[in-house]
Amino acid sequence: MKIAIISDIHDNQEYLKIFFNHCQERSIEAIICCGDVTTIETFKFLRKNFSGIIYFVFGNVDIFSERNITGIHDVKSFGRVGYFEIDGCKIGMCHEPYLLEKVKEKGEADFIFYGHTHKPWIDDQGKTVLANPGTLGGVFQKSTFAVLDTMTKNLELVITNY
Repeated sequence: MKIAIISDIHDNQEYLKIFFNHCQERSIEAIICCGDVTTIETFKFLRKNFSGIIYFVFGNVDIFSERNITGIHDVKSFGRVGYFEIDGCKIGMCHEPYLLEKVKEKGEADFIFYGHTHKPWIDDQGKTVLANPGTLGGVFQKSTFAVLDTMTKNLELVITNY
């Protein structure tokens, strides 16, 4: 399965539209969103325009609550810290770096994703790959996201031209 990892959209629906084209081109089946979507309107725009499962944690500037997304089809919301498994890949996620230790407490992970800093990078830390997909919204940096192939466990950082 191919999964797109995004963070820090900050209500930039124009960049989300372009991102959806990337999803089609790369046959993305799920999205891991590490927070800072910002408003419920942008979250609903994301849900409306992507048909796969969305795994989501809240960021520090998300101004909607868990009850706003409860019951939305194919959304797996974890609050502030998430941990789950897809195709044998153990995945942890959060928004702010200070929550990384809480993610690690959930169990050993193959990948841990987070956002907040807007700086994209991938770091191999022994058995765990720690990665920040950067800012899909293009705030203070170029718009970026990551793609994980769960079958090969290959993680790619995508730096866009917008």
